Amino acid sequence: QVQLLESGGGLVQAGGSLRLSCAASGRTFSSYAMGWFRQAPGKEREFVAAITWSGARTLYADSVKGRFTISRDNVKNMGYLQMNSLKPEDTAVYYCAVNERYSVLATLYDYWGQGTQVTVSS
Repeated sequence: QVQLLESGGGLVQAGGSLRLSCAASGRTFSSYAMGWFRQAPGKEREFVAAITWSGARTLYADSVKGRFTISRDNVKNMGYLQMNSLKPEDTAVYYCAVNERYSVLATLYDYWGQGTQVTVSS
């Protein structure tokens, strides 16, 4: 079992920045790939970014490429999502998740956090 807890969400104006954190506990965080997903009201959960267990490889959705950066600190059992140049369409609940396999597919992730709300005003 891995427990995940997101933090860092909030209300920000368009063009602003936020840094989301994902604190992991339980089984060894460094054994897992990590992903960030988001879900806006009335929409399906969508992939945002993923990172391998070592941090050597990352992957981004086209909609956030160049604006968001995923990272992790395996010593601290923490994952991060730095979000810059935020847009109103980035408004959603953001979730971190871990999985043994590096993937963009939410269905493959085994453990999920509760989510943190990000609201971007225009």
